[in-house]
Amino acid sequence: MSASRKTAAARPALDRVRRTASEVFGRDELRPGQAEASTSLLEGHDVLLIAPTGAGKSLTYQVPGLLLDGFCVVVSPLIALQQDQVGGLLEAGVRAARLSSAETGKEREEVLVAVEEGELDFVFLSPEQLAVDEVRHRLAAARPGLVAVDEAHCVSAWGHDFRPDFFRLGELIDDLGERPARPRVVAMTATAAPPVREDITERLHLREPRTVVTDFARENLSFRVVPVADAAAQQGAVLEAAEAPGCGIVYCRTRPATEEYAELLAARGRRVAAYHAGLSQRRRAETHEAFLAGDLDVVVATSAFGMGIDKPDVRWVVHAQAPESPDTYYQEAGRAGRDGEEALATLVHRPEDHALGRFFAPSVPKRGEVRRVLALDVDLDVATASEETGLSRRKIQRIRNLAGLAAETGRGEGAEAVIEFAEAHRSLEKSRVEMMRAYAETSRCREEQLLAYLGASLDERCGRCDTCLDGRADVDEAPADSPYELQQRVVHPEFGTGVVSDLEADRLTVLFDEVGYRTLALALVEQEELLTPAG
Repeated sequence: MSASRKTAAARPALDRVRRTASEVFGRDELRPGQAEASTSLLEGHDVLLIAPTGAGKSLTYQVPGLLLDGFCVVVSPLIALQQDQVGGLLEAGVRAARLSSAETGKEREEVLVAVEEGELDFVFLSPEQLAVDEVRHRLAAARPGLVAVDEAHCVSAWGHDFRPDFFRLGELIDDLGERPARPRVVAMTATAAPPVREDITERLHLREPRTVVTDFARENLSFRVVPVADAAAQQGAVLEAAEAPGCGIVYCRTRPATEEYAELLAARGRRVAAYHAGLSQRRRAETHEAFLAGDLDVVVATSAFGMGIDKPDVRWVVHAQAPESPDTYYQEAGRAGRDGEEALATLVHRPEDHALGRFFAPSVPKRGEVRRVLALDVDLDVATASEETGLSRRKIQRIRNLAGLAAETGRGEGAEAVIEFAEAHRSLEKSRVEMMRAYAETSRCREEQLLAYLGASLDERCGRCDTCLDGRADVDEAPADSPYELQQRVVHPEFGTGVVSDLEADRLTVLFDEVGYRTLALALVEQEELLTPAG
């Protein structure tokens, strides 16, 4: 694209967005949220976009990235996703490249030189790459106009997929220039409960932000749960569900389970491959590419096969075991039916599987280990710190991250503050496991239950899930005279401060800052006056 790609600034923002979407990307119709998010960026605002998987979030940075002065920096956690996006832009005639560990030093230098000479419109990189001083300083000198943060929930310590690499992302983006030179920022995620949205806005230092939330209801996606009593019944239910027509994904909690189910499905004649983090990068890339090309019917995977799976015709997703949270489940189930055609999401539910979620919840470090790490010079490199303390590099880095988070969230400094934060975080993750159990065992409309957890709502029951179809779904609305409102901040004498995340006729769910999600009987709450409005 030449310099003429910038349309006249005088043209109304929406007209410019529509014209570019059509002329460059062949999109004559914009999806919900795309126009609002794109025009908000052109009007000078930062944007937080919350839209479900398959809603076209990429266009909300691609169009403004071409219309704003300067190039666009896209921060994305997965190399495979970066490459898919680069390939799509190149096909559209847009100049794009990637900076990652997959490139040689010479290739990375060529990309940086191209940025400096104004020969690129988009540069994709991970938070780790942006943290490299030379990379960041050279990008800043080239004056980017926009930064897009994909999978933005990873920045929040209270998000379901918090990644320490994202922790300093707000500071790193600030280094790319102070306003008026500071680039605008669009943060995108497919799942973020309201308290997480607030945390993303704060952590990324969004300025004059506009939050755009699209409709999370998926009218073509049906949810169902298959309850089973034991491992044999579970295996049978998974294999039966994976024989559905079309291509699909089977998600498992452990690597051995992916290998086992892949072998069983292959024996049944399915073109199938396993995918997990224990496989080589080359093998994972081959499986990814074969699935996208239609050479595989089924991929049996851990959550490693998640972000960046942009295949529109996935007809079904099966979870062989319950994932660790409704956030993860909704995101992974949302891989199905991105083309708008009918699709099915099945959870095979064995109550014992929720113990896996509790097992995988982050551990709380020992006080002695925390004290040893905090006693070190903060500038001491991790390798030397490991030698001096006898702790693994991973454990040292985690304790340092926890210390930073404890200070950032106002808990203070020192070992006790670190332990307190770690315990609160573990409690939150364990409460998400219980919310996943509640979804699996509910008689409520399944989509209604999921959307309520995510801070959204349905005007009426979906009519497609198993509980709606078999008549179990309750007609369950919060009483009109309820003293509580969604997103209201409240205080509990034992659990502390929280936010009301869901209201039903006889219960309410609150996301507490210290202990995570708790579902409380409304009658008991009112009788004992357990919740009061936060001051």
